[in-house]
Amino acid sequence: MSFHPLLSALALSLCAASAQAATPDLNKRIDGLVQQDEAQLVEVFKQLHRNPEMAFQETETAALVAKTLREQGFEVKTAIGTTGVVGILRNGPGPVVMYRADMDALPIKEETGLPYQSTKVTPWLNNPSQPVMHACGHDAHTTWLLEVAKVMAQLKDQWSGTLVLVAQPAEEILEGAVAMVNGGLYDFAPKPDVLVAAHVSPVVPAGSVSLRDGPRMAGTDQIDVELPGIGGHGSTPHVTKDPVVMAAMAVMGYQTVVSRMVDQAKPAVLTVAAVQAGVNNNVIPDRAVLKLNLRWYDQQVRERLIAGIKSVTSGVLVMNDVPEGYAAKYTMKGYSTPVINAKAQTEQAQAALVAQLGADKVLPGMPPVMGSEDFHMLASPYPDTPVLFIAVGSGKPDAYKTLVEKQQLPPAMNHTSRFVVELPAIAAGARAMSATLLAFFNAGQ
Repeated sequence: MSFHPLLSALALSLCAASAQAATPDLNKRIDGLVQQDEAQLVEVFKQLHRNPEMAFQETETAALVAKTLREQGFEVKTAIGTTGVVGILRNGPGPVVMYRADMDALPIKEETGLPYQSTKVTPWLNNPSQPVMHACGHDAHTTWLLEVAKVMAQLKDQWSGTLVLVAQPAEEILEGAVAMVNGGLYDFAPKPDVLVAAHVSPVVPAGSVSLRDGPRMAGTDQIDVELPGIGGHGSTPHVTKDPVVMAAMAVMGYQTVVSRMVDQAKPAVLTVAAVQAGVNNNVIPDRAVLKLNLRWYDQQVRERLIAGIKSVTSGVLVMNDVPEGYAAKYTMKGYSTPVINAKAQTEQAQAALVAQLGADKVLPGMPPVMGSEDFHMLASPYPDTPVLFIAVGSGKPDAYKTLVEKQQLPPAMNHTSRFVVELPAIAAGARAMSATLLAFFNAGQ
């Protein structure tokens, strides 16, 4: 795929920016407030990076968020969806703007060599000492939220409405947003008129941002498939029903679901990310678990993927003559619909970002990707809520140029042990999101 058309799209998109951006004086005030806090913000980011917390374990991070929001005059509710935090700043009549930052880290051993590298271990699944790392930038996202709270509180004379800040747990397992909704988010917070989130991007230079309307990220399902077996001694496999063999057959059979059961014109991904079965060399276990990850944009594709998985699994059991009464079990876990940026809100934000950061720092968004997010599920009770997802640069200065000219990704992408957020992204993200939120409050004025 060539990315060269994106360069011409940049010029067109910048010309489309409307006059709804903040005034020059307001942009200077945002810049000044963030600039005076930048050194402290970087230290907060490093503190969070040293102390990552896994999904639904974000107690220390949540406590820091709650404390900071209260200091800035927000009404605060904690423990929503286990560890979620919501802060509300009511500032007269006007729209309700909700901004989310995610807090959780990943089960990865960090190998960046940074002086603030994580060495933390924590119990996770069956590992009592799982190394943990912020390998997706949620430490930066949380830091932006803290500074946005301060900026918006200090600029209350410049906007009117209700600001809702959400520190969300468990984005990495795509369960946190739904957990917050089910945990009483809207018993405390008002219905949003717009929902906004931002995410670091290593393919965008730190100090720049990238956005685009329309489909941005895929829908997803996380599914565990448990295959039943009849265990026994490794020396007598003929008297067993070996779930390890069945797991291998299922993994290979699943490869035909996308290639032979889904319309090739429609994007779809089916990944088996883990196979769990047995302990000893000479003991055939009585069960195996496959951990699957699906990605899709079309609801019918999703349904076909799930039906195909069940068809292949059933066929494997039949081929291995598994007795009646032994059935596969399917556990549906994290789920999210596709992220689709609203056109009007994208244009409003783009104008604000150009005014705040400069036209050369606002890059066109990449084509839709198969990665997924769940922030928009916060608005699932109100499906007509417009949403906006912004990529904030966290990469090296030449990251975007290398992608466009050479079609090469950075060597250390998200979810890898050497992933690094370049430090200029901290202040830039806080400026970008403050300007975007102010634009939504001041739209039409």
